[in-house]
Amino acid sequence: MPTGLLSEIIDRLPDQKRLLALDLGTKTIGLALSNPDYTIATPLKTVNRTKFTRDIEELNTVIKDYEVGGFVMGLPLNMDGTEGPRCDAVRSFAHEMTNYPQFVGTDPWIALWDERLSTVSVEDFLVETVDMSRTRRKQVVDKLAAQHILQGALDFIQASRF
Repeated sequence: MPTGLLSEIIDRLPDQKRLLALDLGTKTIGLALSNPDYTIATPLKTVNRTKFTRDIEELNTVIKDYEVGGFVMGLPLNMDGTEGPRCDAVRSFAHEMTNYPQFVGTDPWIALWDERLSTVSVEDFLVETVDMSRTRRKQVVDKLAAQHILQGALDFIQASRF
């Protein structure tokens, strides 16, 4: 399976398997999960980052529990569409996932999806629509950003099927 932009690898989408979205931050990873039909994204949880090995172990538990068949990782492009250091970090994380013993020999399907303003959109929604406190927002924003990223990717997948 490939790793690359969703538009470039959509033809090799795992069939009827859940996708796990990752919103990679420096301190946390927001997770969201799709249904097997690739129509609905649901926020799952936020993982506090420590070491890469521990981060992968945490992801491995989710992968097994939910029978994940592929990944969508938010690619934080600059507003002008160029890639910066955070994009390099996401690509590096994806590359390291393919080298981890859990995935060696399986060649996981890892799609990169433009996540510009995903966290900002979620923060605005939580402040303006839900009127959520700052403390509570910190607890949910990362997994909701992952949901936002995944739903955008799922909408793209559905539009590409017709």
